Amino acid sequence: MAPNVDAASQAFSRAALYTDNVVYLLVHLPAPAITASAGVLAEIGTPFSALIADKDEVTLVVPKEHWDSFAHRLPEHRLGGDYRLITFDLPLDFDLVGFMALVSTILAEAFVSILPLASFERDHILVSVAQFQAAWDALGQAQARLGGR
Repeated sequence: MAPNVDAASQAFSRAALYTDNVVYLLVHLPAPAITASAGVLAEIGTPFSALIADKDEVTLVVPKEHWDSFAHRLPEHRLGGDYRLITFDLPLDFDLVGFMALVSTILAEAFVSILPLASFERDHILVSVAQFQAAWDALGQAQARLGGR
């Protein structure tokens, strides 16, 4: 059974594009730093942040403006650059196929690199500060072509 590409296109065209005008840092830490990392996110308490832990590493997404206050607590960190957030502000069904593939294709055609993230209902991407406007414009133009906003 082929994926329903129309459903992904329809969801994309209805999704409000949201950004919070915050610059985020991507922070790499060794896997044992998960507890300290979770504590940092809890103290920052901002509306958008992320902690991803796998067998090899911990990755944090934190607002750059808060980082200097917490960097000393995570001494083995490496920074991955400045990013901006774009949220596709529409609850998405778990069985929706192709949504992020569509977003990725649109932005690949605009030569924009993305870091995709998903929460329970919404998808997000992080885009380098330098590529943010190109990403925002490409997504808006694609929505207009698909009959959305």
